[in-house]
Amino acid sequence: MKKAVMKTAPVATPAAAKKKTIKKEKTEEVASLKKQYLKSNTCKVTFRLPKESAKDAEIVTIVGDFNNWNLTENKMKKLKNGDFTLTLDIPCDREYRFRYLVDTNRWENDWFADKYLPNPFGDEDSIIVIGSFCK
Repeated sequence: MKKAVMKTAPVATPAAAKKKTIKKEKTEEVASLKKQYLKSNTCKVTFRLPKESAKDAEIVTIVGDFNNWNLTENKMKKLKNGDFTLTLDIPCDREYRFRYLVDTNRWENDWFADKYLPNPFGDEDSIIVIGSFCK
């Protein structure tokens, strides 16, 4: 006696459930510096100054080689938790000196910079290294 075998029709997959191919960029994150390398030979860098460095600050700007040390160009956004943040697109294959200017009268370095170098004013600058992952 033969057993009856039931054949079932293939189940249609809704278009929304189909897997999409997404190209990913290389991303690097170190506590306060997030680097996302883009194919446009730039790096999207998110800077974060923690509230401990910006006690009672009203305005923080990021100043460095990437903006010709302009004191007002890159104002950071104050978050509800008291940190300040800003995301910039920066060209790849270079190191950049930078510092945070707090309330137009106090300089702070990034606690998680890639390295630090002395500056001509007897202090140190934070250094961010933007590699060549863009290519």
